[in-house]
Amino acid sequence: MTGRPLALRELDLDTFLHPRSVVVIGASEAPGKPNAAMTRRLKRWADDHGATFHPVHPVRDEVLGVRCARSIDDVPGEIDLAVILTANAVDAYADVVARKARFAVAFAAGFSEAGAAGAIQEERLGKLAASGETRLLGPNTNLNAFETFRTDLAGPAIALATQSGHQGRPVFQGQELGIRLSHWAPTGNEVDLEVADFVAYFADQPEVGVIAAYVEGFKDGRSLMLAADHAARLHKPLVVVKVGRTDEGASMARAHTGHLTGRDAVVSAVFRQLGVTRVDGLDELLETSAALARTRPSEPPRWSARGPGVCVYAISGGTGAHMADLVAAAGLRLPPLSASTRAALHDGLIPEYLRVSNPVDCGGPPVADERGPAILQLILADPAIDVLVVPITGAVDIFSDPFTRDLVAAAQTTKKPIFVVWGSPSPADDGYYRRLLDGGLPVFRTFSNCVGAIRAYVDYWQFASRYKSAFPKAPRRPSSVAQRTRRILGRAEPGAALAEHDAKELLRAYGISTTRDVLCTSAADAARAARNLGGAKERPVVMKASSPDLLHKSDLGLVRLGVSGASAVRATFTELERRAARAAGRAGRVDGVLVCEQVDDGVEMVLGVSQDELFGPVVMVGTGGVLVEVMGDVTFRVPPFDRREAERMVQELVGRRLLEGVRGAPAVDTRALVDMIMKVQQLATDLACPSFPEQLGELDVNPLVVRSRGAVALDALIVRKQ
Repeated sequence: MTGRPLALRELDLDTFLHPRSVVVIGASEAPGKPNAAMTRRLKRWADDHGATFHPVHPVRDEVLGVRCARSIDDVPGEIDLAVILTANAVDAYADVVARKARFAVAFAAGFSEAGAAGAIQEERLGKLAASGETRLLGPNTNLNAFETFRTDLAGPAIALATQSGHQGRPVFQGQELGIRLSHWAPTGNEVDLEVADFVAYFADQPEVGVIAAYVEGFKDGRSLMLAADHAARLHKPLVVVKVGRTDEGASMARAHTGHLTGRDAVVSAVFRQLGVTRVDGLDELLETSAALARTRPSEPPRWSARGPGVCVYAISGGTGAHMADLVAAAGLRLPPLSASTRAALHDGLIPEYLRVSNPVDCGGPPVADERGPAILQLILADPAIDVLVVPITGAVDIFSDPFTRDLVAAAQTTKKPIFVVWGSPSPADDGYYRRLLDGGLPVFRTFSNCVGAIRAYVDYWQFASRYKSAFPKAPRRPSSVAQRTRRILGRAEPGAALAEHDAKELLRAYGISTTRDVLCTSAADAARAARNLGGAKERPVVMKASSPDLLHKSDLGLVRLGVSGASAVRATFTELERRAARAAGRAGRVDGVLVCEQVDDGVEMVLGVSQDELFGPVVMVGTGGVLVEVMGDVTFRVPPFDRREAERMVQELVGRRLLEGVRGAPAVDTRALVDMIMKVQQLATDLACPSFPEQLGELDVNPLVVRSRGAVALDALIVRKQ
């Protein structure tokens, strides 16, 4: 419906990563030449993997002892992979496409990253890729996909996708620490193949436990969502460094929703929606990915409804207190150990004067003898504990040697993860650090990385236990009310706003309740409308100037609350009409004055839709009112999503406590708010259909008042897409 796919494209990336024939265009063995080093790497890779190596050079007879073809047309047989090392990558790729090679890599830089001229050349590459069957990696990439990976490491592996080859190097070098890596895809400028293609492929590989990625910008938001959805269905965690947090988007929006929807906020929301772990540093990328690869709870996790219990065990009271503080600040539970466990720990294992409730402080000496393994087993056996954290801030040989051995042994006896911090600066006593890593434990250099990884572990497996893909049930065609709402939206010019009464008519078509309003063009009409809306008790009304050219009417002094009595209504009508005419100017349109029922109860929320160039329509909910942009208590989701995801949106808000009732105020109808979110999602997808000339640009319902029963839109701004 939104013009975006609902399934991933089919690609045979197995052939790309395991080609039987490798053609190198621009092959060289000249000393000191970059091409020569890459040619040697590809020749060595082909020899090691049983692939046929074909160098191509217009004048050389042979390279590295292999006869050269003058052009790719002279290469015999089918070609799985053509690597373009020449500077004129566009013409070379055209020859590769004509030759119908299955895959190509364009190493050269100087494309869109280099300015307008390069962007033109990159566009040519894109058209060539679309014209044939040869899939392209790059340009502005490298040959990291054909690195040598260690095959002597056990356990689930990390698969890596990066847009910058250099930024993936720290993760790749994790192999030197004994952390298994199975694949590396450097995608460069992503003219054709993109990170999402490799994420989906990696998720299907049985040896892959976690997918790690470094991303500067997504080629397409929907392909990212589909790839993350595919990984989530298979319970393969995805950990991402996504740079560009300060990007404010390409255009300013007219409604509150758009002002609050910076592109990075949408990316973060999509990550939450699809269970993607976002980290900031490359060290976090390696350590968090390794931790998720090395830990896996029973499915579904047998944790308390409040989340898993975390125990901190240290050889120092200060260390335990420090780590416990960070664990609690991350929103993780530190339940006390049971009375029986505490008694057993104090029964000859840990001195009575040391704390053993949680955190557990052994004082140090017990880890140096037979008491060490017994303490670990007691903590791990406690039913309140699901995760054990052991912070070791510095190496003391008398403690470190037995303690690290006992931790590795304990990890082999339990399914409860043991997260260890080894804080001694490398290379001081690095053997103990490597012993822990070789023992399969998740090991960290810093407290913060450890706590972040525990939080990621908990969040991911809670997500995985409840996740159901929304894509199979995504609507394929507009709803029955779409034709009617298109006509309403068509009352506005492209890029312009609907008048409020038209906007509310559109909302009501989707079952979104609004205030009862009457558009009046005279003071007498206004007095009559107020009398009818106020009823026998003559309740006060709200009066607003009505004009599609005057947005955010409160800021312009064009809204009056609590107007009561015929004379006051007439006077207010005259004042608002005069103010609106002055504010709109000669070119502006003023339709009259809206007389609306006044709603005095409930909690004010904001609900809206904006358009993102990567993801399409984005639904927003937040704490509403006149300070919505100041408070910024909002969250987002990208359709399609289900009702449970809408409920999660509400739970993410700080203002959810207002919905639950505070300071004696009653709780309000949160289910009605979730209903409104789902209806707005339907509206957003209906009016994003690219076959319609009338499309939604932005929607801003503020305030949406959630009452003890139901919810009602007091104001609405709808902008037609430019």
